[in-house]
Amino acid sequence: MNIPYNIMKPFLFKLDPETAHHMSEYFLRIPNASPLLFNPLTRENFVTHERLKQNIFGVDFLNPVGLGAGFDKNATMINGMMALGFGFTEIGTLTPKPQIGNEKPRMWRHIEEETLQNAMGFNNAGLDVIHERLEKIYPFTTPIGVNVGKNKTTSEDDAISDYTTLIKALHTLGDYLVINISSPNTPGLRDLQNEAFISELFKQAKAITNKPILLKIAPDMEIRDAVELTSMAVDKGADGIIATNTTIDYSLVKSPFDRGGLSGAVLKEQSFKIFDAIAAELYGKTTLISVGGIDSAEEAYKRIKSGASLVQVLSALIFKGPHLIRDINHGLISLLERDGFENITQAIGSAR
Repeated sequence: MNIPYNIMKPFLFKLDPETAHHMSEYFLRIPNASPLLFNPLTRENFVTHERLKQNIFGVDFLNPVGLGAGFDKNATMINGMMALGFGFTEIGTLTPKPQIGNEKPRMWRHIEEETLQNAMGFNNAGLDVIHERLEKIYPFTTPIGVNVGKNKTTSEDDAISDYTTLIKALHTLGDYLVINISSPNTPGLRDLQNEAFISELFKQAKAITNKPILLKIAPDMEIRDAVELTSMAVDKGADGIIATNTTIDYSLVKSPFDRGGLSGAVLKEQSFKIFDAIAAELYGKTTLISVGGIDSAEEAYKRIKSGASLVQVLSALIFKGPHLIRDINHGLISLLERDGFENITQAIGSAR
């Protein structure tokens, strides 16, 4: 029986958010053992079309809507993401050593604002466990991104070693890598958003691998600083920019908690503002991915026309339900057809 999500949602929202996430993970791990059980869902939700297909980093993306980092922290749900319709999956953030994350509770819903607040703190199973999982599944039908960070106990002086350790171990087990120095939930992490650290990190990282390495930035920077930082990162070897991570602007919700970052609908305006400014400088020079508050085909199309080759969704899935990615992709096909674009590549940056 297919129960509409608007009926299920009130019951799910009575659960603690992290408990609900673990329930989702349990369900989305089923395809690992029994793929046939999920084939009907994949046929229903996974959308591809000649207008949506593109090749980026030498890899085929069958649709442009991916899962943002933070949901599948441990590479346990990659099979399940196809059943939800995602054209690519970004796992992590991963750290070299296993990490339990911050003290609970560490995730909250702001239901009226369709927003999540999380202070998870890079909780993950660590390099060895995730390396073993990726070995079993990669290469996969859809592209896999690997988002990497540093352990909480690693000092800023030693942070580069955490990143390079992960890149050395995992660069052959994903289609692209992402440097995460923009989460608000690891003390001092955002302090690494500076020229000296980024220059040295990309120097060492690019000596390790030819795989694309992207930089993910925070939405709370001044626009001029964000543009200068991302431009410098591209000059130093970054193969793309992901904008943006969660925000610590707690004024965006009525009843904020005193820690963690906000994602979802309230991030939409600020995330687009930062992305659009970066795209004005870097469109045509590097690959741009937009994330933050994307919850409809219209919003995804806005980011694409601004210069995004790909978009990512995370929190909106919780508020809109499991057919959201299908609906976004169907909507993109219609919007591309309306505007006379034979392929999404013609729409990318068309508003610039």
